[in-house]
Amino acid sequence: MTTTVDTGLLADLQKFGAADVTACFSCGNCTAICPLADNDATFPRRVIRYAQVGMKDDLLGSKELWTCYHCGLCSESCPTEADPGEFMATARRYAVASYDPTGLARILYTRPVLGTAIAVLVAAFFGTFMLTAGGLGNQDTTQLALFDFVPEGLIHWTGIGVMVLLALAGVIGIGRMMRQVARRDGESLATTVHGREAWGRTLRAAWDSIGVESLGQKRFRDDCHDDQPVEPLYRRRWVLHALSIWGFLGLFVATISDWGLALLHVKATGTPVPIWYPTRLLGTVAGLALMYGVTMFMVGRRRRWSASAATSTGSDWMLLALLWITGATGFLIEVALYLPPAPAWGYWVFLLHVSVAMELMLLLPFTKFAHVMYRPVALFFYSLAKQKRAASA
Repeated sequence: MTTTVDTGLLADLQKFGAADVTACFSCGNCTAICPLADNDATFPRRVIRYAQVGMKDDLLGSKELWTCYHCGLCSESCPTEADPGEFMATARRYAVASYDPTGLARILYTRPVLGTAIAVLVAAFFGTFMLTAGGLGNQDTTQLALFDFVPEGLIHWTGIGVMVLLALAGVIGIGRMMRQVARRDGESLATTVHGREAWGRTLRAAWDSIGVESLGQKRFRDDCHDDQPVEPLYRRRWVLHALSIWGFLGLFVATISDWGLALLHVKATGTPVPIWYPTRLLGTVAGLALMYGVTMFMVGRRRRWSASAATSTGSDWMLLALLWITGATGFLIEVALYLPPAPAWGYWVFLLHVSVAMELMLLLPFTKFAHVMYRPVALFFYSLAKQKRAASA
């Protein structure tokens, strides 16, 4: 297979982070110490070499980018201080921008001021659109129920539009990634679905990538030793990561369930119910998990608790800020809902919450949040390769 060399690859990569691996002389120390390296994933040495020699397609097709959790052991042991862990994080940002056909991810990662301005404008657009499209700009809010401030139908159809755009961007990005990884690994659609044995491998790989790793975080928890025994459980990265993921998923399920109950005329949206009501209890617990995880991540980045927090980009802070605002405004809405009449500030908090939540979903494929799309795909191919090695052994 012909390899195309991009001589400007390393310089382009450096726009996405502070990593400078020109000092790396491929000694292999990082691979030797990495708890996740094996015969199929000899990283980060291999990925660094791709960048140094300009092998762009191989770098973008490296599932190793996404199986790395940036524990920092490689950077701590690097004899030339090339910081391979941060390089892997930089390469993931570059990959997200490369899979994105719009160019928005590149702006968010490489031009933080402009990226922040775009984020503010997107939120302002959603807020203004829902306020004016609902015909509520001049109405007396004291005459409205809190959840009538923005009509439910408007939120519903705007949300569907956002999900369609999200799905379209996600499918394009994942499709580009899968082509790169599959070509590099010699996989194809036929090899993953042709025959009972192939289907068995594919289903096992899907379970490993989504159930065991993405949701259960087995290797992150068991193999990545960035958390020393003296590190308290409440601030270990895998705990914070798990709480953030499960919290976000729980809120998503609670929101969809609440909307479904309203559609079935079981409970109107925004109706005050006891805290132990299933959707309310799920939303409250999930919101607490999300807020704790995100807040601790923000504190950890500010205080640089771990190697992964040593370098932060504008996009990193943007994602954390959007998640935190979504969670915090959600709890404020819950408070306003139970107050005897709804306070005036509750209407505007509700509008802010909906606007930021819409923006968060719309920007998912273009920020660090894109890990939830690309990491499971990489782990899927990693599991397939592992099964093939075991079968041929």
